[in-house]
Amino acid sequence: MKDFLKKSGWTNILLSAVFAIIGIFMIINTDSAIKVISYILGGIFIAIGVIKIVNYFISKGNSDFYNNNLLYGIITIIIGLITIFYSSLIESIFRIMIGIWIIYSGLLRLSLSLKLYSAKINIWSASLILSVIMIIGGLYMIFNNGALISVIGIIMLMYSIIDLIESVIFVKYVDKVLE
Repeated sequence: MKDFLKKSGWTNILLSAVFAIIGIFMIINTDSAIKVISYILGGIFIAIGVIKIVNYFISKGNSDFYNNNLLYGIITIIIGLITIFYSSLIESIFRIMIGIWIIYSGLLRLSLSLKLYSAKINIWSASLILSVIMIIGGLYMIFNNGALISVIGIIMLMYSIIDLIESVIFVKYVDKVLE
């Protein structure tokens, strides 16, 4: 379990780096950012879907967890194709998708900060503040229809930095959280 959680933490660090790169790109090149990001996100969704489907066929029948991979993989591939082929619509949908992701991550980080508090780890208050900032940033993304691409890029960059900090904290203290 500990190894799985550490791998999840490192995956979050990698995703944070991707979000930071996308955020910087959106700040620097607002004109073509949405189209390029649509292609990148679509490709990522398709790759994740293919991996899930391959995992399903490799471990078919081993557990209910892997049986869900087929449906998850198909849905993820469909989302990837929609993201690529309807990139002109992505601009309006993109900020909502990212906002929901940031809120979800903030809520997970909020839960982590409460676990850190229960484990009497002093860093819990910083984790709590960062998770609240993430939630507020996600809400801003969703409810601000006039958010400019560069503002979205700045928020994504801030999110990725906060998520990176939180993930490093999680990986460092995963042993104490599991106690």
